[in-house]
Amino acid sequence: MSDVKRVLLAEDDRFLRKAAESTLRSEGFTVVTAVDGEAVLQRAFEMPPDLILLDLIMPKLHGFDVLRALKADPRTSEIPVIVLSNLGQGDDVETAMALGAISYCVKTNLSLQELTKRVHETLAAV
Repeated sequence: MSDVKRVLLAEDDRFLRKAAESTLRSEGFTVVTAVDGEAVLQRAFEMPPDLILLDLIMPKLHGFDVLRALKADPRTSEIPVIVLSNLGQGDDVETAMALGAISYCVKTNLSLQELTKRVHETLAAV
């Protein structure tokens, strides 16, 4: 069994997805990406990751619906989910946390270094 942690990165913005993927890989993580909500669920169910970084505004299926489906399925219900979004309203944060996210980050306020730190801290705590 490998100690390498798998991170599922759900982000439809190509530039941000590539930058985050590269940064996380350089930290030793295996990174699987998804560009829409349906792909997130498919990848999570096929091979459950250790952590999911979830954008809220994505094609095909909204992030809140993805989060709801992940937490309702026994295969993925225990996977920590960090929401990454440009939606910074209190209602959005409350909804994400109520649906089972362990953390909520506003992308415009988050550097790649902070993201990596948050991933390390989250995986160390589970």
